[in-house]
Amino acid sequence: MIDKGTYVRIRKTILKPEERSDNLPEDTKKVPFKMWIKGYLMEDSDLFDIVNIKTITGRSETGRLKEANPPYKHSYGDFIPEILTLRDIIKRDIRGENHE
Repeated sequence: MIDKGTYVRIRKTILKPEERSDNLPEDTKKVPFKMWIKGYLMEDSDLFDIVNIKTITGRSETGRLKEANPPYKHSYGDFIPEILTLRDIIKRDIRGENHE
């Protein structure tokens, strides 16, 4: 049981596959368009229940409860070896060195 007032993350389906634009790639059209929202739980609930939350900005949203006390996760993507090569080229350019 997750207590009322707990900071949570919910998932909400915005568009079902059949409601999505025809201009999308086929693989994209086959899946629902969803969003994830964080806010405060309005009633005691269990994971995966359909719940109401109030966001930090005061909006009320309804969705499936996915996580309590969600962490902030930031990623700039996977490691790309070419970035190191570019870094070296830029450093040499800054120092005025030839990079042949």
